Amino acid sequence: MRQASSYRQLCIILLVCLAASPAFAQDPTKVEPTHYKLAFENDTVQVVNVHYGPHEKSSLHAHPGGVVVVLTEGHLRFTDEHGKTQEVYAKPGESRWFPPFKHQVENLGDTAYNAVYIGIKHHSSGQASLDKTPPKMDEATKKLVAEALLAAANQ
Repeated sequence: MRQASSYRQLCIILLVCLAASPAFAQDPTKVEPTHYKLAFENDTVQVVNVHYGPHEKSSLHAHPGGVVVVLTEGHLRFTDEHGKTQEVYAKPGESRWFPPFKHQVENLGDTAYNAVYIGIKHHSSGQASLDKTPPKMDEATKKLVAEALLAAANQ
C-alpha cells in the first residue's frame, strides 16, 4: 500500500516537471547561454545581448514580443516551430518589432552576428495592446537600452 502511494507521488512529480519543462526550456538565456546573455531585466522588460559566431546554430527557443536592434551585419536563417524557414540579411542599426515567437537561428555568414533583443513582458492588467503597438520608452529606459547597446557593441 505504501509502495503504491510513493509510486503515485513520483508519477505526479514527474508529470508536473514534464509539463513545466517546455516553458522553462524555451527561454533563450537558459537554453542558449552561448548565444543569449541577459543584460537587464525587471518586471516590464528583458534586455538580451545576442551573439552568434560564424555558422553557429541555436536550438528551439522563444522570445516575448519585443524589438531587436542589429549591431553587426548578418545573414541568418530562422526556422519556426513548424519548420518554416526564412533567410534574413540584417544591417547594423536596423530595428524591428516582433510579436512573441519560437524559432531556431543559424548564422549563415562567415563573420559574427551581434544584436540586442528587448523583450516586453506581458502583464495581466489588461494591456493586450502591447502585441500590436510597441510601448514608448521613458528617459530612464532609453538610458538603460543605450548602455546595453554600448556594452554589447564592446564585447
